Amino acid sequence: MSSWSIDHISAVTLAVRQMAESVAFYQLLGLDVSYDGPTALFTTMRAGHSVINLRELRTGAGNAGSRVILRVHGVDALHQDLVQKGLHPTTPKDADWGERYFEIPDPQGVVISFAEVIS
Repeated sequence: MSSWSIDHISAVTLAVRQMAESVAFYQLLGLDVSYDGPTALFTTMRAGHSVINLRELRTGAGNAGSRVILRVHGVDALHQDLVQKGLHPTTPKDADWGERYFEIPDPQGVVISFAEVIS
C-alpha cells in the first residue's frame, strides 16, 4: 500500500484575459468571490467546498497560468514516488497559507499542484 493518497481536487486555476468579465460570468453561474475580485490579477471564487481561481494574463497564450490543485495526504512521500518514476517536480515547500506543496507541469503546460494541509 502506498504512503500517499489524493483526497480531492482542491482548486482549479484558469488563465483569463479579462478578470472583470470572468468574475461576472462565474457569479452568474452561482460562485461567490472569496478573495480579491474584478480589478485584481488573481481572484478566488467559491461554490460550497469547490474553488475556481482566476488568474488574469496580460501576455502569452495557451495554458500558461492554468493550474489544478490536488489535496493529498503524504505530500513528501508522493514527491519521492514521482521522482523515483523519473519525473521532475519542484521541491516541496511550506506555504504561509498553511499548506505544504509541490508542482509539476503536465505535457501541455498546465501546472499540477499537490498540496497537504499543515498545522
